[in-house]
Amino acid sequence: MRAYLASAIGVACTAALVLPSLAVASPAPPATAVSAPAPANEVLAGSTQSLPLAPLVPRGERSASPAATPQGVAERDVQPFSLVGVVWDDAGTELDGTVQVRTRAAGKGTWSAWQQVETHNSEHAADPGTAERDSGKVRGSTAPLWVGASDGVEVRVQPASTEPSESPAQHRSAGQSERVARAPLPAGLRLELVDPGAPPPAGSAADAELSSMATELPALTRAETEADAGLVAARPYIGPRPRIITRKGWGADEKMRERKLGYTKTVKAAFVHHSATGNNYTCKQASSVLRSIYRYHVKSSGWRDFGYNFAVDKCGNIYEGRAGGVAKPVLAAHTLGFNTNSTGIAVLGSYASSNPPAAAVSAVARLTAWKLGLHGANPRAKTTLKSGGGNLYKKGRKVSLHVISGHRDGFATECPGIRLYNKLGSARSTSARLQGR
Repeated sequence: MRAYLASAIGVACTAALVLPSLAVASPAPPATAVSAPAPANEVLAGSTQSLPLAPLVPRGERSASPAATPQGVAERDVQPFSLVGVVWDDAGTELDGTVQVRTRAAGKGTWSAWQQVETHNSEHAADPGTAERDSGKVRGSTAPLWVGASDGVEVRVQPASTEPSESPAQHRSAGQSERVARAPLPAGLRLELVDPGAPPPAGSAADAELSSMATELPALTRAETEADAGLVAARPYIGPRPRIITRKGWGADEKMRERKLGYTKTVKAAFVHHSATGNNYTCKQASSVLRSIYRYHVKSSGWRDFGYNFAVDKCGNIYEGRAGGVAKPVLAAHTLGFNTNSTGIAVLGSYASSNPPAAAVSAVARLTAWKLGLHGANPRAKTTLKSGGGNLYKKGRKVSLHVISGHRDGFATECPGIRLYNKLGSARSTSARLQGR
């Protein structure tokens, strides 16, 4: 039986949803850390506790079927963690309902309010029919949510009602027990609690693999960028390379990912995302957030590596994402149906109701001016991509998209949040200007 490890969970908002009072139907299992087996003498950075969810019985309500019964984990003590998420067996099954979590701050004993976890996460994935998607390891998962250092947790998963919103309760006869029709929940629901751990220590196997690499690539002038890229054209449209913190810089454990690297032919477009991990992080914690997401993507969700090509924090720092080389057309798993010939940039945070910091939007513009310029793409233009299959465009359809697009342009999703999406026009103009257009 494959052991499961968790990574990071995304929170769409921190407002609590009103759910029925719930009682645990059976005792919760002990809080036991579950770790994937590693080769002898090899220890991966961080840790994950993977806890099976138990049925919850709403008082005064009977569920139509066991699969439609709410599930959760009762309030409990656990080993330290900083990121949460919920996973399930079948990646092709959606979680139709709500997921809420509350956590206890480590060392303080104070509990957070209920926070909502983004359940619609399948659109961040490898394309159908690819080796990564068809590996047999991929699981369904919510977005990851960063909660900070915690040592207590409670979670509840409520299936969505399938009754019409105007279904009148008065039609029930007096004394009739309430029976609410609800959508079935996916099988194999587990709560993943991720501790990002520290970066690989100097001298370790993971560190030795990257010993020749720097922790960051310094910013270059335009002339230095053109020379570095080997450009000889009289007027190459390429922006100066921005400072980029490498995987070694944020502490990626290279033993965790698959060894094989994947590439696409070119980069015709950049898709902008928000990580949906919430905004309750500091820029000093960004590396820990990235290590948590990395572990969640690989060990909990079953992906081959970190899903995005790049990440940007609220202070405008730019980070290397999926391994393979920041200047190369690395194939990632960020925009279901449009991962080929594109790059994915995740702004850490949730921007459905919060404005993205100006520094983050500026970083997106600087990064795309350089990255798209390497491949001759004009940030103000449109380009044509062939869909690999999704809920907006059928597989094989050729689609005209902005060279800098939001995730929602290629898939019916709220990502990257309307507040960030509304800033993309400004990012396109700045990016093109930095290219000299």
